[in-house]
Amino acid sequence: MIALYKALIPGALFSWIVSMVLKSGGTTGGALMVHTMHVQSVSFPWSWMLFIGGTGLSWFILQSLD
Repeated sequence: MIALYKALIPGALFSWIVSMVLKSGGTTGGALMVHTMHVQSVSFPWSWMLFIGGTGLSWFILQSLD
């Protein structure tokens, strides 16, 4: 269970970085549904599909290391 909590940070970084690259290219990423998320006064590109996929991949890698 701890591996899942550890996997949230790399999953979020993966989603943020890939979403920035896709958004700067002027695309929404199709099924990835990249959109601009607003939190307080900060806006950044985000994709929930990338977040779930990146977190799952990170979780699998962390579980394999144990």
